Amino acid sequence: MKFVHRLGYYLGGFIVGLIILMFFLNGKKASCAYGLDARVKKNIGLKKTKYTTSALTEFNTLKIDTANFKTLLQKADVNFSASQTKLDSCKIYALETSTETQNLELKIQNCDSIARVLSIKLLED
Repeated sequence: MKFVHRLGYYLGGFIVGLIILMFFLNGKKASCAYGLDARVKKNIGLKKTKYTTSALTEFNTLKIDTANFKTLLQKADVNFSASQTKLDSCKIYALETSTETQNLELKIQNCDSIARVLSIKLLED
């Protein structure tokens, strides 16, 4: 069999496979969180979020609504050098994110069932 024929069969099967996948995954919230950054943010985003009183005070001071937390989380980058990932039970992650006017750092304690926002502070440029 010639290479062109083999390539045609391969591409035909590949396209049929893609169509089948699109049919089965249509409407599902399938995601590919392979990067370490993406896995941490997805893990935090799936859990119930609690805020410490100091974090709520800081949110009010910076004039940020806690309802925007998911948006801040999606745009965030995890700073692993400032995070405490060697802890046994609840790891503490430092996330750097931004709004339209300010750059922020969030400290989040990621436990088994709850993600607790410990602090939020303004980053200097």
